[in-house]
Amino acid sequence: MNDVLTQPRPIRLKGRSFLALALTPELPFEDWLVRLDDLAARSAGFFLRRPVVLDIDGLDIDRSQLRELVDQLGRRNVRIMGIEGARPSLLGADLPPAMADGRPASDFEAPEADEDDRTEVVHSAVSADPQPAKTIPSLVVTQPVRSGQSLFFPEGDVTIVGSVASGAEIVAGGSIHVYGTLRGRAMAGTTGNASARIFCRRLEAELIAIDGFYKTAEDMEPDLRGRAVQVWLEGEAIKAAMLG
Repeated sequence: MNDVLTQPRPIRLKGRSFLALALTPELPFEDWLVRLDDLAARSAGFFLRRPVVLDIDGLDIDRSQLRELVDQLGRRNVRIMGIEGARPSLLGADLPPAMADGRPASDFEAPEADEDDRTEVVHSAVSADPQPAKTIPSLVVTQPVRSGQSLFFPEGDVTIVGSVASGAEIVAGGSIHVYGTLRGRAMAGTTGNASARIFCRRLEAELIAIDGFYKTAEDMEPDLRGRAVQVWLEGEAIKAAMLG
């Protein structure tokens, strides 16, 4: 009998980029966790189903402190997918893996107008070669962003022709323009763009952020609620003023 040799089907390995939230804890961790709890309490669902990278670059800690921090975050349902900036001696099998060279992803999610409140993944190709006088990418959404929907565009500015509902989220590498009411969360300059701004026709936001610095609804000036507003960053302080 002749043996029949069969070629096993190879396993496919594919590279893919995902947008994750980077947390940069500060010492002492106990005080930082109190501030994190305050953010989570004032912006319900902020960490829900969100991948998180823990950036500990420059922190003078040992492995037991890092393990305790990861455990504390886990008890708060903050899922750490990787650790950035850690010395090799800090990491081990009991901790998330090391991550390095984080960069903005070129994929984003744009909202669909269907009955299931789903989001459609749209792939945009970005050239790695430098281009002279390159136009800053922008995304224009002509439909309202509904509750539960998230829109990610790390390449540049986002313009929403309609409104952003409570429970919805806009994340942009550049500025955010909302020509209706902004009720959800808007995070601009997420790829390190401190000059990004947020503009909206009517401010009712749950949370606004620029380059990682944020304000929740409770922190915003009462006389700006319901008004046309622009938001910008001065140093590490969020500033806002009425338009017009």
